[in-house]
Amino acid sequence: MHKKNNKKKHVVIDIEANGPIIGKHSMIDFGMVIVEPGFQRTFRGKIRPISDEYVFEALNVSGYSHEETKTFDAPELVMPQAANWLAENIQDRPIFWSDNNGFDKSWMHWYFLIYNNGRDPFGHSSRRITDLICGIEKNLKYNWKRKRKTKHDHNPVNDAKGNAEVLLEYLDKLAL
Repeated sequence: MHKKNNKKKHVVIDIEANGPIIGKHSMIDFGMVIVEPGFQRTFRGKIRPISDEYVFEALNVSGYSHEETKTFDAPELVMPQAANWLAENIQDRPIFWSDNNGFDKSWMHWYFLIYNNGRDPFGHSSRRITDLICGIEKNLKYNWKRKRKTKHDHNPVNDAKGNAEVLLEYLDKLAL
């Protein structure tokens, strides 16, 4: 059972950053997936660093070198493209979901505000997939990540898609 109109509002996001501090370090890659059967509507933004500061271990997770990230598009190009993609694909305000929204939402919100004329299409709110699923399962240690079909490989679109697959299952259970 898929309530088509409501599903279109749910977007799962995953980001990769080259360090832990927003504004000092950089978001270098992010993926967005609309939560719907097939998971075909995706967006990927590879962003040039805003500074030369980075933490090797954090950057290494992404699989890119610092020199490679310098060839990515400028954030003032990518963030408006992401906002336009959301507007083209979602009629209402999108609902931001992620595995770790304290991290992912913070980076996305800051980048949207700085590089998209002070506008975050998601507003100030976000939802955490783990909290929803652990609540439904009545188990704070429930390992929902084992249910992903798409491998978690730090490609942010793949990671978001794997999370969206599980989220869709639970939204269906709730008939949302």
